[in-house]
Amino acid sequence: MEMKEPFDIELGEVIYSVFPEEEDTYVVFKDGTEYVKIIKDTDTTWLKLNPETELPMFGMDEEVNLIGEEIKKELGQ
Repeated sequence: MEMKEPFDIELGEVIYSVFPEEEDTYVVFKDGTEYVKIIKDTDTTWLKLNPETELPMFGMDEEVNLIGEEIKKELGQ
C-alpha cells in the first residue's frame, strides 16, 4: 500500500490538516491539535472513531461528513 501525503482542506474559515492512515481512515488536525479520527462508512457517510477504542461512533455528525466530502474532493473520488 502506498503512503499518502498529508494535505489541508478548508471549510469556511477553518483549515483542517488531514493525515491519511489505513484505507479510508484519516486523522484530522484543527488549529495544530489532533481533532478527530474519521473513517469512510458509505459513499456519503463518514463516522468519527472513538479516541480511546478507535471503534466507529454511529450517529450523524455534520462536521465529520463535511470534512469527509472535502477529503473525497481532494483525492479526486
